[in-house]
Amino acid sequence: MPQNPPDQRPADTKTPETNAYAYEPVLSAEVRAALSAGPPVVALESTIIAHGLPRPRNLSVARELEGIVRSAGAVPATVAVLDGRAHVGLNEDQLERIAGDPSVRKLGHRDLAPALAAGASGATTVSATAFLAARAGIGVFATGGLGGVHREWSENQDESADLRLLARTGITVVCAGVKSILDVPATLQRLETLGVGVVGYGTGHFPGFYLSSSGEPVDWTVHSPEEAVEVIRAKEALGGPAAALIVANPVAEQDQLDPALHDRVLAEALDACRERGIAGQGVTPFLLDQLMRRTGGASLEANLAAVRGNVALAARIAVAAAVTR
Repeated sequence: MPQNPPDQRPADTKTPETNAYAYEPVLSAEVRAALSAGPPVVALESTIIAHGLPRPRNLSVARELEGIVRSAGAVPATVAVLDGRAHVGLNEDQLERIAGDPSVRKLGHRDLAPALAAGASGATTVSATAFLAARAGIGVFATGGLGGVHREWSENQDESADLRLLARTGITVVCAGVKSILDVPATLQRLETLGVGVVGYGTGHFPGFYLSSSGEPVDWTVHSPEEAVEVIRAKEALGGPAAALIVANPVAEQDQLDPALHDRVLAEALDACRERGIAGQGVTPFLLDQLMRRTGGASLEANLAAVRGNVALAARIAVAAAVTR
């Protein structure tokens, strides 16, 4: 992989001759060194920092998640776009900026090219993070929950860009399933259609993000990081179309949101959506806000518990993969 230039080129110096050079993702020195000679690297998204948590707690959580990766013997690579440059691995100042700047946008994979061209700054979602991480040569990515097929899909055909991107990106994603506000059975069917592999980690059921189980079964289960690595190795050896492997890691039962409270609040929030005419991209933020407010913040704590567990497991998988190379 060619070495990336220092992030010192101001946006206004871009010319037709330097555009390709200027748009190359910038690897932090630590990430570049790790990818060249070890230790293993784990990618982390930045949307949870910029848009998923209240300030100033978001910054402390960002530092905590990076610390979890380091404590397992791996290097964290938080991904974001700053001033028209995609960064894989952030320094402390950059992390503080993503956490504290309210103008930071939310960027999916489709938004990357316009953001780079415009010199914009943004936090990366699952699709953008997976794309940039895989392009940098990182094999493991930890996040909270994936996007998926939205409820009432037959009426609005609303589906997260995460699914198609993961169908053509060969990266291992450790997550707590998909957000429980989505149509979980339809999402699993869509993942099957797209050829995205799914294994449960220590469970026979697909996790429900805030909940340990969505009630939907998974076909395959692994019980250790080493078993997950064996699946990764078999997938690599088989070749074929590039597609992600999802390691679905449930939040611990003692940390999950109370299932009865979750179901009641979600049902009432969905009714409110219909009554207020909220549709399309407005549904997800509305439902998530309702869950946080009407559970007294318990949904946020369940979310964080899931993310911590996913980051820890992703680091263990990355370390196990490095040992068996």
